Amino acid sequence: MNELRERIAGEITLSDNPGMTIRKWREEFDLSQQQVAAAMTVSHSVISDYESGRRRTPGAGVIKKMVDSFISLDTANGSKTVSKYSPAQREECVIAMEEFPHGVDANDIIEMISGTNLNPDRVTERKVYGYTLIDSLKAILSLNSSDYLKIYGWSTERALIFTNVHYGRSPMVAIRAHPLKPAMVVYLRPDKIDPLAVKLSRLEGIPLVSTDMGEEELIERLRMNKDGV
Repeated sequence: MNELRERIAGEITLSDNPGMTIRKWREEFDLSQQQVAAAMTVSHSVISDYESGRRRTPGAGVIKKMVDSFISLDTANGSKTVSKYSPAQREECVIAMEEFPHGVDANDIIEMISGTNLNPDRVTERKVYGYTLIDSLKAILSLNSSDYLKIYGWSTERALIFTNVHYGRSPMVAIRAHPLKPAMVVYLRPDKIDPLAVKLSRLEGIPLVSTDMGEEELIERLRMNKDGV
C-alpha cells in the first residue's frame, strides 16, 4: 500500500496538470469531492479549486493528506481500488515496467534505444521518468478504460513502448481517446507504421519513435540508465 501512496503522490507532483491528475485519481477511487474534503477536514471548494487549477499546485503535506484520504476511504469501502493496484494485479499485457531515479531527456532515450523519431517536430525538453513495455495485441484484447491507467506506473511522464505492432494505429487511437498522455510512444520492430499513427502523435504533441531493437536488449539499455551505469 505504501508503494501505491508513493505512486499517486509522485504522479501528482510530477504532472504537467496536477489538477487533472488529482481528479483522475479521485475518480479512480470512485470518490466525490465532498467525501475527500470531509476526510481531509477542508471545505469542498478547496478540492474543487485544486482540480480546476484555481489554486496553485498543493504542497507535499497537502498531497500526502489527500492520498491518505483516498486510501483510507477506499479501505473503509472494502479496498476495491487498492487491491486492484497491488503488484499481483499487474496486467498481463505489461511485459516490463521501471521508474528512473531522475528525469531523462527524450532525445537521450531515443539515442539509447537506437530509435528513429517519426515526429521530430514534437521532441520537447520534457523529462521521461520511466517506461512501460506493453504487448499491444494483449492490451487491445484485455484492457478497458480503467485498466489503461495501470500501465502508467508512478508517473504519466514516461515512455509507453509497444511490441507486436503491425501498423501502430490502435495504440495511438487509445492514447488519443484518454485524457492522460505519455511523454513518448515507442514501437518495437513495427511491420509498417500507418500515417494515421504519425498524424495522431502530431495532434497530441507526443514523439513517436520506431526502433528495430529487441525486447531484451531494450530492457537492458533502459535498466543501465536506471541503475546509473
